[in-house]
Amino acid sequence: MNKAPHQPVLYQAIIHALQPTSPGFYVDGTVGAGGHARGILEACAPEGRLLGLDVDPQALALCRETLAPYGERVRLVQASYLSLEAVLDELDWPPVNGIVLDLGASSMQFDTPERGFSFIKDGPLDMRFDPDLPVRAADLVNGWPESDLAEVLFRYGEEPAARRIAQAIVRARPVEGTRQLAEIVARAVKKPAGRVHPATRTFQALRIAVNDEMETIRKSLPIAMKALVPGGRLAVISFHSLEDRLVKEYFRLESRDCICPPRQPVCTCGHVATLKEINRKPIVPDDAEIRVNPRARSAKLRIAEKVN
Repeated sequence: MNKAPHQPVLYQAIIHALQPTSPGFYVDGTVGAGGHARGILEACAPEGRLLGLDVDPQALALCRETLAPYGERVRLVQASYLSLEAVLDELDWPPVNGIVLDLGASSMQFDTPERGFSFIKDGPLDMRFDPDLPVRAADLVNGWPESDLAEVLFRYGEEPAARRIAQAIVRARPVEGTRQLAEIVARAVKKPAGRVHPATRTFQALRIAVNDEMETIRKSLPIAMKALVPGGRLAVISFHSLEDRLVKEYFRLESRDCICPPRQPVCTCGHVATLKEINRKPIVPDDAEIRVNPRARSAKLRIAEKVN
């Protein structure tokens, strides 16, 4: 595994958003290499505690090294943030003061060719966050009907050439590696590789489908809000429009006391706001952060606070 220093995206913004204090309880639901977690632990010293979740055992192994100095103040568990409620119950933790979710794939995963997330170096078509998942990207690329492939590329990659790419993939089967797939897409799109490679959307779409990312996000947001104390905060970093749209729509909906149709004269829904939005517009990295960490350029941070 690549052990180069991991650059946590929007690090200062996350610490400012969660406002960690001692002796608070905090959760990093996508702990990765532990960059955000380390900052939270520093800010909530000496008695604050942190639970780190991740489905990737390689990331957790690296995180254990990073967070070892914090001893018993840290608990690391291989689990999805969908399992947050069950893990908190098992640990006998109270409702927590803050949660951060850093969505999507990590730099470590992109930089490890054998994980198959990137076409910069050749690797197998895998793309699983959790290596125990039964379906790899290769299974989709080589086994799905052309129509299903095209639908996934369009829905999750917002790829305008989805049908043409799906046709090219089916004609080229078997597709065995990331470089081969990227070359197939580039020929099908017929656009030169500029700052954004023509295969970027295709790889994003396949990764989302393999890991069921959209459904995981949709289900996890209410679970995270339920786990907070009143006044606790949920901070979510997204990296593409589909993720950000899900987070924005959930925050907007749950910040309203009534969700009846606008023209309905009397409220019949009985809906009560569960949160307030801390920032209506997403926080994005500044130029200085993007220069240091170019992968941060598409990051968007939304913050919500649980209300009584």
